[in-house]
Amino acid sequence: SNLSFSDLCFSSVTMPKLLQNMQSQVPSIPYAGCLAQIYFFLFFGDLGNFLLVAMAYDRYVAICYPLHYTTIMSPRLCVSLVVLSWVLTTFHAMLHTLLMARLSFCEDNVIPHYFCDMSALLKLACSDTRVNEVVIFIVASIFLVLPFALITMSYVRIVSSILKVPSSQGIYKAFSTCGSHLSVVSLFYGTVIGLYLSPSSNNSTVKDTVMSLMYTVVTPML
Repeated sequence: SNLSFSDLCFSSVTMPKLLQNMQSQVPSIPYAGCLAQIYFFLFFGDLGNFLLVAMAYDRYVAICYPLHYTTIMSPRLCVSLVVLSWVLTTFHAMLHTLLMARLSFCEDNVIPHYFCDMSALLKLACSDTRVNEVVIFIVASIFLVLPFALITMSYVRIVSSILKVPSSQGIYKAFSTCGSHLSVVSLFYGTVIGLYLSPSSNNSTVKDTVMSLMYTVVTPML
């Protein structure tokens, strides 16, 4: 339910404004609105990120320790995982928003994107952006690579557990349990890591936009 809520809000941060711009033919956004969009975009994007990790652990326990599932995945643990996700995303989104607010933009700018994406705004800033880029790289390495590594480890254990008792019924049950989650994880992390962990100069505007559409529209829709 938390993942559904975060995905709904994640798409709502960008898509209504995009549809309004397409309808009005006046694609503009004020500075304060741009910063607000950055904050909520990061907040709900990170929330989905951490919830995917929690769901990966849930599936690992369900397949590898089925008889202990109700004991391990207690309501208290589930609530703790959700609360921790909300707290971490609040601080992460605030950090990047404050760092973006310290940059100066010399004039009215045309953002080569359909929303206020950090990578696009960094290219338009007329002040030094090295601190922002270093923080983005370091924090993304922790908040993206580490969760992705944990999810990968959980699926390695799941596959190992399935191979110990090879049966068509077991494989089907495991796939039905993990298939949708694994598909979303692949799309989400594949595009986000490729977009934010590669140097900003290496990505073209079209590539940035397509990759962003994948994880802001396609993944939440799925």
